[in-house]
Amino acid sequence: MSAIEAADVTWDLEPLLQGREVDDLLEEARTRADALALKKGTVASFDGADLLAFMDELEQVRELNGRAGSFAGLGYSADTSDPANGALMQHVQEMSTAIATKLLFFNLEWAALDDDVAATLLDTPGLERYRHHLESVRRYRPHLLSEAEERVLTEKAVTGRSAWVRLFGELTSSITVEIDGEAKPLEEGLSQLGSPDGAVRKRAAEAVTAGLAPGLRTRAYLFNTLLHDKAVDDRLRSYDHWLASWNLGQEASDESVEALVSSVKKRYDIPQRWYALKARIWGVDRIADYDRNASLATAETTIPFAEAKEIVLDCYNSFSPELGDLARRFFDERWIDAPVRPGKRPGAFCSYTVPSHHPYVFLNYTSRPSDVTTMAHELGHGVHGALARKQGLFHQATPLTVAETASVFGETVTFNRLLEMTTDPDARLALLADNIEGAIATVFRQTAMNQFESLVHNARRDEGELSVDRFGELWEQSQTEMLGPSVEITEGYKSWWSYIPHFIGTPGYVYAYAYGQLLALSVYHQYTEQGSDFVPRYLNMLGSGGSMAPEELGRIVGCDLEDHSFWDGGLALVEEQL
Repeated sequence: MSAIEAADVTWDLEPLLQGREVDDLLEEARTRADALALKKGTVASFDGADLLAFMDELEQVRELNGRAGSFAGLGYSADTSDPANGALMQHVQEMSTAIATKLLFFNLEWAALDDDVAATLLDTPGLERYRHHLESVRRYRPHLLSEAEERVLTEKAVTGRSAWVRLFGELTSSITVEIDGEAKPLEEGLSQLGSPDGAVRKRAAEAVTAGLAPGLRTRAYLFNTLLHDKAVDDRLRSYDHWLASWNLGQEASDESVEALVSSVKKRYDIPQRWYALKARIWGVDRIADYDRNASLATAETTIPFAEAKEIVLDCYNSFSPELGDLARRFFDERWIDAPVRPGKRPGAFCSYTVPSHHPYVFLNYTSRPSDVTTMAHELGHGVHGALARKQGLFHQATPLTVAETASVFGETVTFNRLLEMTTDPDARLALLADNIEGAIATVFRQTAMNQFESLVHNARRDEGELSVDRFGELWEQSQTEMLGPSVEITEGYKSWWSYIPHFIGTPGYVYAYAYGQLLALSVYHQYTEQGSDFVPRYLNMLGSGGSMAPEELGRIVGCDLEDHSFWDGGLALVEEQL
């Protein structure tokens, strides 16, 4: 296996089905949901045993749906060009929506209970497995509609929001850029922006802009539709502003998010100082937008997949043999899909699937040093999900504000190992630059993208449908605020908002990157101070999954997320790197 290449590393999704057909899983889920639906109208009379039995069975329904949905969704991500994959994913979404619709009554009836009644029920032995989830459901009380209204919104989502999100994925996956006379996936064009050769970067940027142009109006229309869809949903559910529903779902107060964004924006001087320094290193007045992620290496460094694998696994193992063994299973047991392929979704992610199974990691490995830290990042998500499996389906995943902790931690450990391995001064400078740029991209760029989202959501509500040019203006405005005079915003860059999936599929998500990065840097700082004594508490936090609020998870590793100055401390660590 020592000669393993990225092309050899593809995942095996069949175990998700447990030897069954997708429709068998969905049919069993439907049958179980029909039985639960007979409880409609009776939740107010539940005793503790009734509630526990209902939740146990509901978990089984979601487990079956989750296996079918993960199989279909991951298969589609690996090859969006195969119509059969898209058809299967749509079929599973439609069936799962029909099943979920039968069970809408429970959240509504549970949320309607008096607080004292709910608190008594939650003290039932055995309900610890569901307590935090059930408490979280009740936070939505002011925003829930009638069952009939909820049913309509749920059923129409399949042909509404989720259909638009799928279309965006298909459109962006089919974008090609012309490089050296050949049509390449968009991901390869973006990858070349890291080249140390300025001419290569400029050509790649022009190719990306040209590749984005043909479907730009379609993607703008799609975005407009989803912006208005969210505005309608927020109005019907009485959310005060465009980000309120997301904050509620992430267990983050509006005030804490505002404090985070405000703290980061006050330190926009950090990326501006870095990009001005980069210009000085290159001997130019200022850099262009497509130069921001360019390597300072005097020659391109490539790291074969096999070497990257061993570096990352050794890093995880040196921190914790338990984590090292767990990470190795992702490679040995085919839990990773690594190569770049036509039709494959861009980017990288980790899917937790269901607690009775295991997570999967999705990569597009192109042999750059940044791909090594991306591997470490996604494996961080993977081991986090694997350790939290014991929490069950309702508590395995954390709010996204905390979900980046393990991934950024693993990335940081791996970066430091790469730095230790590098003795050439120029190469070390290049690595340090990459690390600073990674922090800037995660903290400052994601905050700037949050500001772009805020601008477009509010503009769509105030002005009506937005033109391509208007999107470009708002994108330029948000980026210029962060980059300042240190970076030239080129005309072509104004369309680069149009391939970013988070704006479409998970509006509001991007600030979670900044939140997670600053939290993870603080956690890593604790590790550097405490050494091996820190490891058990860190593993305890990961293993707790989402069974408690983010503030409680932070306290396990000595971080006070309710202290607004906490963000300033994380930002000071980024400045220290600079």
